Amino acid sequence: MALRMRKLERQELTWLALGLLTCVLLMAFVFLAGIVAEGNTAAVDTRILRSLRSPDDLSRPIGPHWLELMMLDLTAVGGPTVLSLVVLIIAGFLFIEQRHRMALGVLVTSFGGMLVTAMLKQMYDRPRPSVVPHLREVTSSSFPSGHAMQSAIVYLTLGALLMRIVEGRMAKLYVLAMSVFLSLLVGCSRIYLGVHYPTDVIGGWIIGFVWALFCWLMAQWFEAKGGLEEERAQPVK
Repeated sequence: MALRMRKLERQELTWLALGLLTCVLLMAFVFLAGIVAEGNTAAVDTRILRSLRSPDDLSRPIGPHWLELMMLDLTAVGGPTVLSLVVLIIAGFLFIEQRHRMALGVLVTSFGGMLVTAMLKQMYDRPRPSVVPHLREVTSSSFPSGHAMQSAIVYLTLGALLMRIVEGRMAKLYVLAMSVFLSLLVGCSRIYLGVHYPTDVIGGWIIGFVWALFCWLMAQWFEAKGGLEEERAQPVK
């Protein structure tokens, strides 16, 4: 019992630190959204987008043609179709393995994040970039980037699940690094294709990480609470 309580105390300190990080990131997103809404980032955003295009023809991105094709492939990795399939496949596997709470957590985190994305886009309603031609068809508003936000949510959530399975610090760090790397690639592809301003993508990364972290904290809290209540229900020997 004492060992269990000490473990819970360590977990609570970890949750407190991550909770503070969540608050800091949330404030950073609110600050970024504020300066974006005031138009204070327009000059920097425009300069970066133009720097990724040929000065003679803004419809041509810099770099070889295969780079554009690669970016088109990468942006699909963060699209709603691919992410929904990945989430449903993983959740289905977890249900088969009788890990119902874990599967439900993945579904709530991922599809709840899609709802939050839609709400934020409607709230800020920032027009898509018009300074360069789009290399990919888009329909929704610009801020925050849905691809950046959703890829951060899904890949970080799945990375957190995988980190609970693998053993060894290096393996866990590798899983975390690859989860972050995938999200970074997706966000960068949106800027390269001219469908998002850099601040859209940064905002998507921030709020995506906040949502994934918040859902993970809630899942850990319910799991620990359930384990403590189960232990309290056991007869004292």
